[in-house]
Amino acid sequence: MSKPSYVHGLILGAFCLGFGVVLAGTDMVTSAPIAQRALEDKQNALSKVIPPGIHDNVPVTDTITLSNHDGKPITIYRATKGGKVTGVAYQIEGSGYAGEMRLMLAVDADGKILGVRALAHKETPGLGDKIDTAKTDWITRFDGLFLGNPPADKWKVKKDGGVFDQFSGATITPRGVVAAIRHGLEFFAENKTQLLEVR
Repeated sequence: MSKPSYVHGLILGAFCLGFGVVLAGTDMVTSAPIAQRALEDKQNALSKVIPPGIHDNVPVTDTITLSNHDGKPITIYRATKGGKVTGVAYQIEGSGYAGEMRLMLAVDADGKILGVRALAHKETPGLGDKIDTAKTDWITRFDGLFLGNPPADKWKVKKDGGVFDQFSGATITPRGVVAAIRHGLEFFAENKTQLLEVR
Protein backbone atom coordinates (compact mmCIF):
# COMPACT_ATOMS: atom_id res chain seq x y z
CA MET A 1 0.00 0.00 0.00
CA SER A 2 1.47 3.36 -1.09
CA LYS A 3 2.02 6.18 1.34
CA PRO A 4 -0.43 9.11 1.19
CA SER A 5 0.81 12.02 -0.95
CA TYR A 6 1.01 14.35 2.06
CA VAL A 7 3.74 12.07 3.51
CA HIS A 8 5.84 12.66 0.41
CA GLY A 9 5.18 16.38 0.80
CA LEU A 10 6.30 16.28 4.42
CA ILE A 11 9.48 14.42 3.51
CA LEU A 12 10.24 16.88 0.72
CA GLY A 13 9.49 19.83 3.02
CA ALA A 14 11.77 18.46 5.73
CA PHE A 15 14.54 17.92 3.20
CA CYS A 16 14.19 21.49 1.87
CA LEU A 17 14.13 22.91 5.41
CA GLY A 18 17.27 20.98 6.35
CA PHE A 19 19.04 22.08 3.19
CA GLY A 20 18.04 25.71 3.86
CA VAL A 21 19.41 25.52 7.39
CA VAL A 22 22.71 24.15 6.08
CA LEU A 23 22.93 26.94 3.47
CA ALA A 24 22.11 29.63 6.02
CA GLY A 25 24.70 28.24 8.44
CA THR A 26 27.34 28.10 5.72
CA ASP A 27 26.57 31.68 4.73
CA MET A 28 26.85 32.87 8.33
CA VAL A 29 30.22 31.14 8.74
CA THR A 30 31.74 32.29 5.43
CA SER A 31 30.27 35.77 4.84
CA ALA A 32 32.54 37.58 7.32
CA PRO A 33 35.81 36.08 5.97
CA ILE A 34 34.69 36.76 2.39
CA ALA A 35 33.87 40.37 3.22
CA GLN A 36 37.22 40.75 4.99
CA ARG A 37 39.07 39.32 1.98
CA ALA A 38 37.21 41.68 -0.38
CA LEU A 39 38.19 44.63 1.84
CA GLU A 40 41.82 43.50 1.83
CA ASP A 41 41.79 43.17 -1.97
CA LYS A 42 40.43 46.72 -2.33
CA GLN A 43 43.00 48.03 0.14
CA ASN A 44 45.76 46.32 -1.83
CA ALA A 45 44.52 47.81 -5.12
CA LEU A 46 44.25 51.28 -3.58
CA SER A 47 47.75 51.10 -2.10
CA LYS A 48 49.12 50.67 -5.62
CA VAL A 49 47.49 53.82 -6.99
CA ILE A 50 47.33 56.19 -4.00
CA PRO A 51 50.76 57.17 -2.61
CA PRO A 52 50.90 56.80 1.19
CA GLY A 53 52.35 60.29 1.61
CA ILE A 54 49.21 62.08 0.45
CA HIS A 55 46.82 60.77 3.10
CA ASP A 56 46.44 60.33 6.82
CA ASN A 57 43.14 58.46 6.58
CA VAL A 58 42.20 54.96 5.41
CA PRO A 59 40.85 55.43 1.85
CA VAL A 60 39.24 51.99 1.66
CA THR A 61 36.81 53.01 4.41
CA ASP A 62 36.43 56.69 3.46
CA THR A 63 33.95 56.41 0.61
CA ILE A 64 31.17 58.26 -1.14
CA THR A 65 28.93 57.09 -3.96
CA LEU A 66 28.17 59.03 -7.12
CA SER A 67 26.49 58.06 -10.37
CA ASN A 68 28.19 58.08 -13.75
CA HIS A 69 26.58 59.43 -16.93
CA ASP A 70 24.70 56.11 -17.33
CA GLY A 71 23.25 56.40 -13.84
CA LYS A 72 25.42 53.53 -12.57
CA PRO A 73 26.63 54.05 -8.97
CA ILE A 74 30.38 54.38 -8.51
CA THR A 75 32.13 53.97 -5.16
CA ILE A 76 34.73 56.68 -4.66
CA TYR A 77 37.64 56.01 -2.31
CA ARG A 78 38.98 59.29 -0.92
CA ALA A 79 42.46 60.12 0.33
CA THR A 80 42.51 62.99 2.80
CA LYS A 81 45.27 64.78 4.68
CA GLY A 82 44.82 67.53 7.22
CA GLY A 83 41.09 67.52 6.58
CA LYS A 84 41.43 68.11 2.82
CA VAL A 85 40.75 65.66 0.00
CA THR A 86 44.09 65.07 -1.70
CA GLY A 87 43.03 62.37 -4.11
CA VAL A 88 40.28 59.98 -5.13
CA ALA A 89 40.22 56.52 -6.64
CA TYR A 90 37.46 54.62 -8.37
CA GLN A 91 36.88 51.69 -10.65
CA ILE A 92 36.66 52.27 -14.39
CA GLU A 93 35.78 49.80 -17.11
CA GLY A 94 36.93 49.30 -20.67
CA SER A 95 36.28 46.89 -23.51
CA GLY A 96 39.18 44.63 -24.34
CA TYR A 97 39.73 41.93 -26.93
CA ALA A 98 38.30 39.23 -24.66
CA GLY A 99 35.63 41.26 -22.87
CA GLU A 100 35.35 43.74 -20.05
CA MET A 101 38.44 45.03 -18.28
CA ARG A 102 38.18 46.51 -14.78
CA LEU A 103 40.75 49.08 -13.71
CA MET A 104 41.39 51.22 -10.65
CA LEU A 105 42.13 54.88 -11.42
CA ALA A 106 43.39 57.39 -8.87
CA VAL A 107 43.76 61.14 -9.45
CA ASP A 108 44.90 63.99 -7.23
CA ALA A 109 42.84 67.05 -6.38
CA ASP A 110 43.90 68.72 -9.63
CA GLY A 111 42.82 65.78 -11.79
CA LYS A 112 46.33 64.49 -12.39
CA ILE A 113 46.68 60.70 -12.55
CA LEU A 114 48.30 59.20 -9.47
CA GLY A 115 48.11 55.66 -10.78
CA VAL A 116 46.14 53.10 -12.78
CA ARG A 117 46.10 49.35 -12.25
CA ALA A 118 44.28 46.45 -13.86
CA LEU A 119 41.94 44.72 -11.42
CA ALA A 120 40.45 42.05 -13.68
CA HIS A 121 40.54 41.11 -17.36
CA LYS A 122 40.53 38.10 -19.69
CA GLU A 123 43.03 39.40 -22.23
CA THR A 124 45.29 37.06 -24.19
CA PRO A 125 48.42 35.94 -22.32
CA GLY A 126 51.54 37.38 -23.94
CA LEU A 127 49.56 40.07 -25.77
CA GLY A 128 46.74 41.92 -24.03
CA ASP A 129 47.86 40.95 -20.55
CA LYS A 130 50.66 43.53 -20.86
CA ILE A 131 48.32 45.89 -19.03
CA ASP A 132 49.38 44.05 -15.85
CA THR A 133 52.36 45.59 -14.06
CA ALA A 134 53.64 42.06 -13.47
CA LYS A 135 54.16 41.81 -17.25
CA THR A 136 55.24 45.33 -18.30
CA ASP A 137 55.28 48.91 -16.99
CA TRP A 138 53.04 50.13 -19.85
CA ILE A 139 50.13 51.14 -17.60
CA THR A 140 52.39 53.20 -15.33
CA ARG A 141 53.08 55.61 -18.22
CA PHE A 142 49.78 57.33 -17.49
CA ASP A 143 51.06 58.57 -14.12
CA GLY A 144 51.18 62.37 -14.00
CA LEU A 145 48.98 62.86 -17.08
CA PHE A 146 45.62 64.68 -17.07
CA LEU A 147 42.96 65.93 -19.47
CA GLY A 148 44.79 68.56 -21.47
CA ASN A 149 48.11 66.70 -21.25
CA PRO A 150 47.74 65.24 -23.77
CA PRO A 151 44.77 67.11 -25.31
CA ALA A 152 41.46 65.22 -25.05
CA ASP A 153 41.46 64.35 -28.78
CA LYS A 154 44.89 62.70 -28.41
CA TRP A 155 43.76 60.28 -25.70
CA LYS A 156 43.99 57.41 -28.20
CA VAL A 157 46.54 54.85 -29.27
CA LYS A 158 48.93 55.95 -32.04
CA LYS A 159 47.16 53.75 -34.59
CA ASP A 160 44.04 55.91 -34.05
CA GLY A 161 45.88 59.24 -34.20
CA GLY A 162 46.67 59.51 -30.50
CA VAL A 163 49.89 59.54 -28.50
CA PHE A 164 49.79 56.23 -26.63
CA ASP A 165 51.69 53.12 -27.68
CA GLN A 166 49.74 50.02 -28.54
CA PHE A 167 51.13 46.52 -28.12
CA SER A 168 52.61 44.66 -31.05
CA GLY A 169 49.82 42.38 -32.27
CA ALA A 170 47.31 43.73 -29.76
CA THR A 171 45.71 47.11 -30.39
CA ILE A 172 42.23 46.47 -28.96
CA THR A 173 43.39 46.07 -25.36
CA PRO A 174 45.39 49.31 -25.06
CA ARG A 175 42.69 51.13 -27.04
CA GLY A 176 40.13 50.04 -24.44
CA VAL A 177 42.39 51.03 -21.53
CA VAL A 178 43.12 54.49 -22.94
CA ALA A 179 39.42 55.13 -23.60
CA ALA A 180 38.51 53.96 -20.09
CA ILE A 181 41.08 56.25 -18.49
CA ARG A 182 39.93 59.22 -20.58
CA HIS A 183 36.34 58.60 -19.51
CA GLY A 184 37.52 58.27 -15.91
CA LEU A 185 39.23 61.66 -16.12
CA GLU A 186 36.11 63.18 -17.68
CA PHE A 187 34.09 61.79 -14.76
CA PHE A 188 36.46 63.52 -12.34
CA ALA A 189 36.20 66.83 -14.24
CA GLU A 190 32.39 66.67 -14.30
CA ASN A 191 32.11 65.81 -10.58
CA LYS A 192 35.15 67.56 -9.11
CA THR A 193 33.21 69.68 -6.62
CA GLN A 194 31.40 66.69 -5.11
CA LEU A 195 34.49 64.49 -5.19
CA LEU A 196 36.59 66.99 -3.27
CA GLU A 197 33.91 68.16 -0.87
CA VAL A 198 34.92 67.72 2.75
CA ARG A 199 32.25 65.79 4.68
